Amino acid sequence: MRIGIFFGGPSREREISFAGGKTAFEYLDKSLFEPVPVFVDSFGRFILLEKQLMYSSEIREFYPSGNNHQTGYKTYIESHPELANQPIPSEIGTLLSPDQFKEHFDFVFLAMHGPDCEDGAIQGLLEWYKIPYSGPGLMGSAVGIDKILQNEMIALVNGQQKKSWTLRYDQWVPREYAILFQVLKKHLGLPLVIKAPHQGSSIGVAIVKDDSLEEFVSAVNQCFFQVELDNITWTGMGVSEKQAWAQKVANLDEGIGFPVVLNGETIYHPAKLITILDGYFWEGNEHALLSSSNGEDQVLIEEFIKGQEFSCGCIQHADGKPLALPPSEVIKMVQVFDFNAKYKPGASRKRIPVDTSLEKNQEIQKVIATVFEQLGINVCVRIDGFLTPEGTIVLHDPNTIPGMSPTSFIFKQMAEIGLNVTQALTYLVRQSIRERIRSGKNTWQLRSLLDSLDEKIVTENVKSKPLEYIVFASTDEEYAAARAKYGRLNAAGEMKPVPVLRASDGKYYVLTNPLMFKEYVADVEALLNTERHPLLTETSERAAATTAFYAGKVNFQVSVHSQLESLEV
Repeated sequence: MRIGIFFGGPSREREISFAGGKTAFEYLDKSLFEPVPVFVDSFGRFILLEKQLMYSSEIREFYPSGNNHQTGYKTYIESHPELANQPIPSEIGTLLSPDQFKEHFDFVFLAMHGPDCEDGAIQGLLEWYKIPYSGPGLMGSAVGIDKILQNEMIALVNGQQKKSWTLRYDQWVPREYAILFQVLKKHLGLPLVIKAPHQGSSIGVAIVKDDSLEEFVSAVNQCFFQVELDNITWTGMGVSEKQAWAQKVANLDEGIGFPVVLNGETIYHPAKLITILDGYFWEGNEHALLSSSNGEDQVLIEEFIKGQEFSCGCIQHADGKPLALPPSEVIKMVQVFDFNAKYKPGASRKRIPVDTSLEKNQEIQKVIATVFEQLGINVCVRIDGFLTPEGTIVLHDPNTIPGMSPTSFIFKQMAEIGLNVTQALTYLVRQSIRERIRSGKNTWQLRSLLDSLDEKIVTENVKSKPLEYIVFASTDEEYAAARAKYGRLNAAGEMKPVPVLRASDGKYYVLTNPLMFKEYVADVEALLNTERHPLLTETSERAAATTAFYAGKVNFQVSVHSQLESLEV
């Protein structure tokens, strides 16, 4: 089956999307699927990408072609509107129109995030052209992108009470900043959590901890994706400082992104922005307000919830019934868990399940499964939440296309039921076809596609494949490298890799799937002789039929050997 891997798109999360696209490209089971990378640029064009470009470090490295050679800035294609109607260079790939999709792939794996990508827009386009795609359908996607609507719908499902306030852009009036801050402190208290309601990956999230009007104004502006700049600050900068500041604006992980709007004028490039600001402040203007052309029209302001933060995935059995995975507790090592912290090594630690009672973990799973069903989501979701000191479960932010790096939450949690990354990706493809059939569109053709895939999965599972032992050494770097090698061999589909840890005690341990997804070798060694948590056992037992279809018989028991030659698997 040819799998079109869609990544990129116009959203601020396009580099995270690229990471997810790489995962699908590298880890899809090559005995079942042929990956076909499709880069979606900021103008909405679909580009059949040259495969070697999938090994680039970031999108700006290869697109636009010849980027930054003349101006010295690293920019995305939207900083070059003159290229919108230009041909795609042959070294990049081939432009595709949606009516050509079926000539190149049978199924689309969506690794895109944010507006236009996770809100039903691309899903609707694919349904119009009768192309099955991964993840939830139109309804679940539309709900999953709107944090304001999510809060209201989750409250209807589980009765949770979370104080919040929606601030419209036309209500954000400078002379009323102080009054608004006083009102919010009275009704919501401090700290305040400020969110851009249509973003993911913790983009557009700020926490106002102190009773500071300046901090509050900065946080709200951040979530409207705008920047205030004053004359004294700008004129006090040197040339290199201005260039660094303009580059920061262009970086989607820390800036508002281009194009920006100043007094109704749209500015596309960092160099042009500097020129315009020089003239603007030279004329004597005291303040400048720069807004992203794709800024939010509303900001969600919530009360701060104290408690243990967790993230819990939910998938489906073949019959469509929900299967909540073991929740992961997020232990933050930084004060504000924003975009950079979320993807920065060491900014957080994770443990599965949450450090609470078995009953409370079961309660988390139950409410996650209920919300999954009642919000019209299917295939897969990751829902975040808090467990308060009083034992109350408060949910927020259903994520219908979770992050897809090989060590993302969803893969860690699917490992706990016995699926490695390659098998988890096969599940996402297979279950997505199943859910597209339920929508009653192109039904018999999709049934035929599903039957063909099921037959191939069963055939591959009964094949006898040679074993290859992958030795995981005792440093974190070697451990990560061995895990990557294990993943590549799994995806190749020609042999069965067996992960073996050479522990600090000199013995060899055949690792289970869950143990391969711990963050550090020390975490693995601590669990080698520890009894498995009962929640993990019962969840994997509930998932047994699903796991068996994709992975065959799975062993959750670690075996130990004194030397490598004595291994018997």
